Amino acid sequence: MGSRRRLIATLPLALAVGIVGCGGGGDSGSTTAATTETTAPPALSKEELIAQGDAICAEVNAAVGTVSASSTEGSSQIAQEANLYSGMVERIKDLGTPEDSSGYSEFIAAADELSQAESDAQLASERGDESGLAVAQEEASSALASFQSAAGTYGFEDCSEGPSAPVAPTTGTPSSEEAVPSEGVEAEAEVEEEAAPEAEPAPETGGAGGTVEAAPPSSGGTSGGSSGGIGPG
Repeated sequence: MGSRRRLIATLPLALAVGIVGCGGGGDSGSTTAATTETTAPPALSKEELIAQGDAICAEVNAAVGTVSASSTEGSSQIAQEANLYSGMVERIKDLGTPEDSSGYSEFIAAADELSQAESDAQLASERGDESGLAVAQEEASSALASFQSAAGTYGFEDCSEGPSAPVAPTTGTPSSEEAVPSEGVEAEAEVEEEAAPEAEPAPETGGAGGTVEAAPPSSGGTSGGSSGGIGPG
């Protein structure tokens, strides 16, 4: 019994030694993990960053302006605006740090504050915390003003402007001078033309029943009654 127990106890050790022996024998059986090198995208110039960032801000400003002008109110509007601004900040940050990074950190710090303030307003709205929502919205408004100021200082144009709803084009609409008159105006003009009296013909002179023309004065002097009867001699 004692020898059998010693044999059973030594079996795991022998197996372990055998496995190690099979794995030895040089580097032929070893595998090396393949390393992949990732190349970072080239940094944008300041002009390229401003152009791409302004395109993002212009899109978001139009979207926020549309949401504000719509009939959507309450928590839905707050959530939409918060998502738009947070997404805008993330997209701008994804553009990367420009080659000329002077002033960029201040701009990104203002962008992060805006994103955080909008998220706080959304959270307060979802919780139904009216007092907290009022404070959060005030902070969000202040953060938006700071972001626009920092964007203008850095060189952005659209990012330094507030949201505004897009204006629908007015192509093809007649101007006030070229407006087509209504049917009522045309009808009124026709009535006036029909009501105008026609000119009466001039009355004929002479003939029976006509007016009597005045007799021309006689050329023979005064009548005999007033001559005094003075004769020759």
